[in-house]
Amino acid sequence: MARAPFELAGVRVAPGSRAQIDVPVAKLYTHAPLHIPVEVVHGRQAGPVLLVCGAIHGDEINGVEIVRRLLRSSAIRRLRGTLIAVPIVNVFGFVQHTRYLPDRRDLNRCFPGSEAGSLGSRVAALFREQIVDQASHIIDLHTGAIHRTNLPQVRSQLSVGSETAAMAEAFGAPVILNAELREGSLRAYAQSHGVPVLTYEAGEALRFDEWAIAPGVRGVLRVMRHLGMLAASRRRREPPPAEIANGSSWARAPIDGILRPRVRLGARVARGQVLGIVADPFGNSEGEVVANADGIVIGMSNLPLANEGEALFHVARFEAIEEAENAVESFQSDFEGTPDTL
Repeated sequence: MARAPFELAGVRVAPGSRAQIDVPVAKLYTHAPLHIPVEVVHGRQAGPVLLVCGAIHGDEINGVEIVRRLLRSSAIRRLRGTLIAVPIVNVFGFVQHTRYLPDRRDLNRCFPGSEAGSLGSRVAALFREQIVDQASHIIDLHTGAIHRTNLPQVRSQLSVGSETAAMAEAFGAPVILNAELREGSLRAYAQSHGVPVLTYEAGEALRFDEWAIAPGVRGVLRVMRHLGMLAASRRRREPPPAEIANGSSWARAPIDGILRPRVRLGARVARGQVLGIVADPFGNSEGEVVANADGIVIGMSNLPLANEGEALFHVARFEAIEEAENAVESFQSDFEGTPDTL
């Protein structure tokens, strides 16, 4: 029996074909239409429906490039199942180089949304109804916020033996953070409906970081192989097993001033270690930013200017700290010499 076409936003995609679809989302003040761009790759054989999406936060653009490279990959020519690729979800924010929607709402706090709610709620409802609710699995691509950078990491709410945990392990990021769900997020909505979802965090907003993009593409392809959507690869070297962090915390600025970091992204740190110094422009007043736990620096501020209490270094805590350090060092060695190194 022949496989049925896949339908999205009124467009039917035949088995063994692919189509680019513009999903109408709104109009600008000028009456010009605005669309969410989608590409559907519908395999000849049945399988999972995987949604890979980027730029729910409009300034987090590494995910846009990950999706572009994924769609150009020769690996998906013999796809089983269906790939829904959305490079830019928050088209408003993407055009304006901002995380938010025009009403200053965070789209990733608006799910499941409402057709009669705020702009964010309406966009979330449209994206959910037209796209998200068709997916059996989801990979959501993010970066650090503006002026912050993240070590490549997968965030999920994990339970032993779950499909989400298996996907997280298959992705191959150096760190897996067992993260609580945030109300209104795509991840919270999907998991509440039994859909396994990963959030990949890597790099900085408004930047292309090759050390974040290339592992992201490889990670998505690994998950697709795990799901049986692609044939197993015989050539690629498998990454060392990622270590799971069961908690994390931010070390914050003790005073207002200018930050001088003492550690790099991915560094192993000890409780009480000085991570950086914040000082006024004259150096008359200085304060130490101190690690409040043993762990690995998985995120940090790139902006030297700091207000008292501002989050500067994100430290993840591991039971197997030695193994976590080895996984991060192995990842970093793969990207030594790239134009934008860690």
